[in-house]
Amino acid sequence: MATTSKQYKAIGEDLWKGRIEKTNAELFALTYGALVLQLIQDYEDYAEVNKQLERMGYNIGIRLIEDFLARSSLGRCADFREVGEVVAKVRSFLPSKRDHEFMPNHPKVGFKSFLNITPTVTHTAPVSRPNSTQQQGAIAGSSFVLALEENPLAEFVELPEEALEGGLWFSNVLCGVIRGALQMVQMQVQAEFLSDVLRGDESTEIRVTLLKYLEEEVPIGDD
Repeated sequence: MATTSKQYKAIGEDLWKGRIEKTNAELFALTYGALVLQLIQDYEDYAEVNKQLERMGYNIGIRLIEDFLARSSLGRCADFREVGEVVAKVRSFLPSKRDHEFMPNHPKVGFKSFLNITPTVTHTAPVSRPNSTQQQGAIAGSSFVLALEENPLAEFVELPEEALEGGLWFSNVLCGVIRGALQMVQMQVQAEFLSDVLRGDESTEIRVTLLKYLEEEVPIGDD
């Protein structure tokens, strides 16, 4: 029987509650902000900062997924629609203000364990995993959009006009985490911010687009 959206949410809640090691989420948000500031000072180029944040997230994601799969015991998703539900409902990576300002922490991965917010996911038509190379073209462009009602990374943040004009996506590490995690389960995707309340938009949204399915191999780090 197929896993429902509510069941995925319950799995995420169980995983969050099962974490023991925790650190203050307020401290985490401030630390992340300091990291972004340091990258801005080092590169003096907002496009390059976006690239570095995404690359950091990718390296986190390819390690984070191992812990997630071990704890959740979930099988392979039937299609990209189900992938969107798992990403949105079985949350991983960040804390929420609702949880006494605490988040999980792990020295090996950094932003460890499970995100306690639930993005709203909007799908295109579901597409099944192709059975042959010839079918690969049929899945290109399948996507879903994650709308974040809150973003713990953006706490206490107000972007200066220079950063807005330079095109900074402050939380671009999230896109890298998604890309890295899904690549470990043989899906090459593109994850990108469509909007961000920090940039004056009405909502914060990330679009995840499936590019192709990969062969069974472990990806190298994005150095």
